[in-house]
Amino acid sequence: MAEIVLYDTVGSIIRSLGSLALQEIGVLWGFKDELRKLGDTVSTIQAVLLDSEEKQAHNHAIKDWLRKLKDAMYDADDLLDDYSTQLLRQQVMTRDKMAKQVRIFFSKSNQLAYGFKMGHRIKAVRTRLDEIATDRIKFGFNEHTTATQFEHMKRQDTHSFIRGEDVIGREDDKESVKKLLFDPNMVEKNVSIIPIVGIGGQGKTTLAQYVYNDEEVQTHFDPRMWACVSDPFDVKTIIVKLIESATKERPKSLEMDPLQSELRAKIDGKRYLLVLDDVWNENRGTWSNLEKLLVGGLRGSKVLITTRSEKVAEIIGTVSPYPLRGLSENNSWKLFKTMAFKDGEEPNNPKLVEIGREIIQKCAQVPLAIRSIGSLLYFKNSEDDWLYFKNHELYKITQQENDIFPILKLSYDHLPSHLKQCFAFCSVFPKDYEIEMEVLIQLWIAQGFLHSSYGNRHLEDIGREYFMDLLWRSFFQDVQRDIVGEIEKYKMHDLIHDLAQSVAGEECTILYPDREKVVGRTRHVAFHSSDSLLDIPALLPKPNKMRTLLLRIPTLPRLDDELNLTNAVLELNKPVSNTLISSFKCLRALNLSQLSIQKVPNSIGKLKHLRFLDLSRNKDIKLLPTSITKLQNLQTLRLDYCLKLKELPEETRNLISLRHLGLDGCNSLTYMPHGLGKLTALQTLSLYILGKKKSSLSKPMGGLGDLDGLDELRGDLWIKGLEHLRSSPSKAKAANMERKRHLQWLILEWDPESSDECDKAIANDEQLLQNLRPHLNLKSLSIFGYAGVTLSSWVSSLSNLTNIEIMNCKWLQHIPPLDRFPFMQRLYLKNLSELEYISNDGSDVSSYPLKSLTLIDLPKFRGWRKTRETDHLPSFPSFPSLFHLSIKNCPMSCKELISNENEDGTHGLGPTRFGNLSIVDVPNLVSLPRELRDVTTLQGIQIMDCPSLVSLPERIGDLTSLQELGVVNCPNLMSLPEGMRRLTSLRRLTIAECPCLEERCEQGTGEDWPKIAHVPDFRNGGDGNRKEWLASIIRQALEIQVKEDGSKRSLLYIETADRPGLLVEIINILADFNIDVESAESDAEAEKKKLCDEKQRLKADKEKFDLKYRCFFRPF
Repeated sequence: MAEIVLYDTVGSIIRSLGSLALQEIGVLWGFKDELRKLGDTVSTIQAVLLDSEEKQAHNHAIKDWLRKLKDAMYDADDLLDDYSTQLLRQQVMTRDKMAKQVRIFFSKSNQLAYGFKMGHRIKAVRTRLDEIATDRIKFGFNEHTTATQFEHMKRQDTHSFIRGEDVIGREDDKESVKKLLFDPNMVEKNVSIIPIVGIGGQGKTTLAQYVYNDEEVQTHFDPRMWACVSDPFDVKTIIVKLIESATKERPKSLEMDPLQSELRAKIDGKRYLLVLDDVWNENRGTWSNLEKLLVGGLRGSKVLITTRSEKVAEIIGTVSPYPLRGLSENNSWKLFKTMAFKDGEEPNNPKLVEIGREIIQKCAQVPLAIRSIGSLLYFKNSEDDWLYFKNHELYKITQQENDIFPILKLSYDHLPSHLKQCFAFCSVFPKDYEIEMEVLIQLWIAQGFLHSSYGNRHLEDIGREYFMDLLWRSFFQDVQRDIVGEIEKYKMHDLIHDLAQSVAGEECTILYPDREKVVGRTRHVAFHSSDSLLDIPALLPKPNKMRTLLLRIPTLPRLDDELNLTNAVLELNKPVSNTLISSFKCLRALNLSQLSIQKVPNSIGKLKHLRFLDLSRNKDIKLLPTSITKLQNLQTLRLDYCLKLKELPEETRNLISLRHLGLDGCNSLTYMPHGLGKLTALQTLSLYILGKKKSSLSKPMGGLGDLDGLDELRGDLWIKGLEHLRSSPSKAKAANMERKRHLQWLILEWDPESSDECDKAIANDEQLLQNLRPHLNLKSLSIFGYAGVTLSSWVSSLSNLTNIEIMNCKWLQHIPPLDRFPFMQRLYLKNLSELEYISNDGSDVSSYPLKSLTLIDLPKFRGWRKTRETDHLPSFPSFPSLFHLSIKNCPMSCKELISNENEDGTHGLGPTRFGNLSIVDVPNLVSLPRELRDVTTLQGIQIMDCPSLVSLPERIGDLTSLQELGVVNCPNLMSLPEGMRRLTSLRRLTIAECPCLEERCEQGTGEDWPKIAHVPDFRNGGDGNRKEWLASIIRQALEIQVKEDGSKRSLLYIETADRPGLLVEIINILADFNIDVESAESDAEAEKKKLCDEKQRLKADKEKFDLKYRCFFRPF
């Protein structure tokens, strides 16, 4: 990575040397002439860098010259960063009028001493670079003053990359593999192992995914599990991945014995499908340790593996491997067209088509190579460009049989230099790792990879542009998007990851437990396992050279042994950690997340170059050291889910470079320090808390006025503690929320317990809300605990809203008409005691585009719209796009809400796209609406605690997509309908606490058994069924909420009506099934015990209880 880092590093140095501020400091401290000479030397070197990049691949002397140059340039960059840091420090001191410190800083003796010291350092670096510059002459480099121009082009979403459902040319392969999977007599053993063998990039993983998600395969096998194996082959890690794949939960223990027991419990006696992707292990003994855990499945169970190695297939496979060949000529051309031409349409130029067909012959029918070359050529528009590529670029590469690496390297070689270093840096993440796009961009910024040619462009916007360029060129894949289509995560193909490691060389390293220490030229290090944390000093012999240290790769699955993690954390919490951390003096990025750190070392303040610091999910951190406010270069500070963090340092305002402050889940914060408004570069501030001043001696707390200068805020902002402004609502104007045009989600929260029913409180809250008017660009609005009767008029003007949440607003009577929000997808209303109608204006809108509708605890709710006798409209409009519906404690007919037709023949609520339906604790429910049969997309129905239910719909068999049905505690349900026979997709049926029905469904003897004999997984009776089934309801609800809402901040409420005992049961199940309760406001185990001890008291104090424990159900 030497040459790709160099060109941009050199450019950064030249920009720094040319800055007015640095010129002024050179005059002030007496080394202006040395700075000028250094600039001349660096410019001389820059002129030959591009030519040296092209020649170094075949000349070891040039490669060595570039390594020396890189080391020197890094040192020069660190030196100039020292000066910039001094300027920032000066800016902080003069801004805050720290008179004594300023006098000391600018005293004549201090200036002379500092100038003398720095002058010597500059001269030493320049002398070193002069020698390197002189050596360039013997290589005869040609001078190029600018890099190849790169034209940024955008591709339409419909063809920018191959989606999972757009697999080309593998239909026959899928059917062939399915035949192998469905053959029950393949071998004598219960479990057959089928290898798919092919060269890298051939599409083995794609084929396995294609088969895995096939409807017939999903119906035939239960459970299905997937694990990406790669290297090394670690049995414990594989078991953890399989369990997570099957249960969507984290194993409760990471010890081997409970892990193997849990795996066998999931698969023994069942016909399962297991996919092991990318297997390299050729050690038969290691494989046997896993194989012996898999033999308990029913006959017909299958293990599908993908591998590049014929030897692996021979060792592991129980049948002949399935060889995956290249695409046919026609399919190769079809894939190439998709990547190379706009909209995937063949151009009218016959010559271009001819050249393209000749080019794909070089790709050896390998899909990954075709995608890479096609993506590259998409940005070349003319026939001449294509001819030059074919005749002068493509033919140069030497390609061994079954080796597409040279093709991929060619795609890399055609990247502009700024994309090369961004791509190579991705090698610091492990294979098959889901990388968060926003975190990656923040790391790119921290390393100085991004810079703006125009002063008004945010580096984050440039980073997203770079990311999309790499995505369009097929360097990234498997993109995950949120509900509004924004990219959240992505992966890299294994071969692309190999390419990144190859071009990064010694620059980036991942340290595994068995890895030897890194070389001195390594700059970016990630620890894959906490085992390695104990050996940091030995593994990193030159810590002062490091620029990136990821002690816990963000969101990396925690596969470490718990004991090793504990030991590592103890080491980090010892005083020696101060020395350890401070030794990384040139660090730009440091990740210490999820390490159970209790106290952040004071030495963190010595990392003056630090730009990125991740302390998230260290739940025991209560305070941050004051020294952290000395990090004037810090751009990103992630503190999300530091659950016990009480306050931010008083001088947080000194972090004048801060761009992102993550505070999600910091539930113990009670106020914000004064002065955050001075952080004018801030773009992320997820939480802002208005504290209650206790006395004149209290620490200065920030008010809404501190938000005034933060007009660059983006994403979401949660303002809590608005009840403290009830006595002075005019202060809310100081926030100037209307100027924050980049803000996407605004959450406004009052403490609902503080809202009294009095005219003054109502009037003050209404005025307060009016003064918090946001920009019209806002997409999501949440209002909690508001005491007003009506919402502000500005709410109706937010025409871009897609989500509205209103909760715990006891006196609210009016909701703005939804026809003012043409893009509205989600409406969540809860605990609105006075609300009668959604629409009071007689709106005649008959249909809304809502995808999610939640109406909970609306005791006076009478209908969607207030109708007059002369109206001919139904009380409810239709919602043709509705996916999620939740209605609880509303005085209306459940049938009226779910049916497609009202009694007068007019159309009402018309859901057609439901995925899952849960009906819990509806005492008066006698039967399900007959119109439910039309919801053919239903995959799951759960019915629980409905004592009056006597029948299921006879035409339940019309629900052709139904995969799971559960009926629990419905004692009057006597039989199943005949339509059960037609539920061919049904994979799991649970019946519990239904005495008559359980008897009729006895296996082999019950009267209803023939109706359900085809169901692979039938569970009849028992408390264990109830517990597991209830947990599945919670899991599905969490998954639906995250999928539909696309936000980490949305709250999910498990409704329990007047049954606090059920709430206790749910909380116990959350713990028993290891569902994440990390964001609870207090310790989960202690609260669980407290709940059991105070069960009776809860019955009389339910409302307060529900509010207090709402965070138990916050999805991550």
